[in-house]
Amino acid sequence: MKEAKKSRLNKYLFISVLSICAGIFVWWLVTDGLGIFRSNVLPSPMKILSTFIKKWYETKPDGATLIQHLVASLQVALGGYLIGAVIGIPLGIFMAWNDKIDMLVRPVFDLVRTIPGIAWTSVMVTLVGIGFLSKALVIFISAMVAMVINSYSGIKQTKTVHLWVGQTFGASNWELLTKIAIPSALPMIFTGLDVALGSAWTTLVAAELLASTRGLGFMIQQARGIFRLDIIIVGMIVIAITGALLSSGIRWLGNQMIKGGRM
Repeated sequence: MKEAKKSRLNKYLFISVLSICAGIFVWWLVTDGLGIFRSNVLPSPMKILSTFIKKWYETKPDGATLIQHLVASLQVALGGYLIGAVIGIPLGIFMAWNDKIDMLVRPVFDLVRTIPGIAWTSVMVTLVGIGFLSKALVIFISAMVAMVINSYSGIKQTKTVHLWVGQTFGASNWELLTKIAIPSALPMIFTGLDVALGSAWTTLVAAELLASTRGLGFMIQQARGIFRLDIIIVGMIVIAITGALLSSGIRWLGNQMIKGGRM
């Protein structure tokens, strides 16, 4: 069974690499290969690679290197994301477990969750100014919503028979929650963490376009103003790769914890 799983994984990786290479080849073909698009309209892969390398040590035209922008974005994104996890996961769990908490919190939460995270940017900038805190608060709100929803759903999906068995053996309400409901909800909780990470990363870039002095979103915004499409594409690629790596890390951690819980 492990061999079959490993074989599927290898096949998936091979097809993924092949599809990416095919996409890059088509990109090269319509730019440098056949010259269908001029470099000022669509930079070639070689131009993007050259810009990517240069931005690691050049601060022009936005005042910071690529790694400085990336670090600035990660600090804000992970800061708001972790606060969202610390508040959102317990809130979702206790809303699902306790009807009184659910009735108290749900009306406010239902209103907040319908508001796009980026819509909070102007409010936060007005309240706390342009900086780390305003963007972190926007990301916190955006990430918390997915965490609350998935944690809530995970607890609600706990099988009644499992709770009944726990009660039969004299488990307290707290033991039913911590030893039965939460372990069974872990897959949904980590799905929420994964979804929230994507939401936080997307919201961060959008927030940096409006209210920032450093970060990948800020770099893209500055490049757009001077028509540097190569820098814009470099920023987009870094955003995509970073987001994929962070998401893979969350999924790996979730698999490890779920396997450990089963043991």
